[in-house]
Amino acid sequence: MKTLKSILLPFAVILLFSLPVIMLQSCDPNDCDEEEDICDSCSIVYKPNVYIYPEQETFLSLQLGFPKGGGVIASIPEYGNGWSVTVTPNGKIDGTYDYLFYESEQPDVWQTKKGWCVKQDSLSTFFTQNLREYGFKGREINDFTEYWVPRLQQTDYYILYPQTYETINSVIELTFSETPDNLLRLFYVVQESNKNISIDAPAISAFNRQGYFVTEWGVVLK
Repeated sequence: MKTLKSILLPFAVILLFSLPVIMLQSCDPNDCDEEEDICDSCSIVYKPNVYIYPEQETFLSLQLGFPKGGGVIASIPEYGNGWSVTVTPNGKIDGTYDYLFYESEQPDVWQTKKGWCVKQDSLSTFFTQNLREYGFKGREINDFTEYWVPRLQQTDYYILYPQTYETINSVIELTFSETPDNLLRLFYVVQESNKNISIDAPAISAFNRQGYFVTEWGVVLK
């Protein structure tokens, strides 16, 4: 009996210390889809800002959903089980915040076929124009450029792959207690490049900033 225990004990120790590694190999093992192979790697979306513009002061509940696994890893105000906030027509949230902030981890499903290659010293000009073309305005654009441009100085060029509503919503659902009339979601996948490359540019659809509308931007760093 002692011999059997001495043989089994090392295997039990190895298994115990292997479990955390196994569990970290996917966003959520229970939500893995082996056919789509989406759990081999996960990506973090950094600093999505959600701007909300109701037509009148409104109390809203918001929920983030992760149908393919993942979850919120940071938020302001605290996300908990969802946000419940009062928002004014100028976008002020609970009299304090200009936007809802979160960061999340989810499967890496982002498209990298269409985008733009931009010289580092042209990023500010590019983002200002590009965000405007998608439908962002004013402080939404300023918040983006003031935060991200100073953080993108590691290489001569950056390849920017835009992710729009259909792609984002496939891994991060954004649900409101009162559905917006119009919702704009845009993430940039940002990849460093040491040279200028040719890439097909995507088509940009105009956004209608009418009625009760919401805009959201974020970044995925490759």
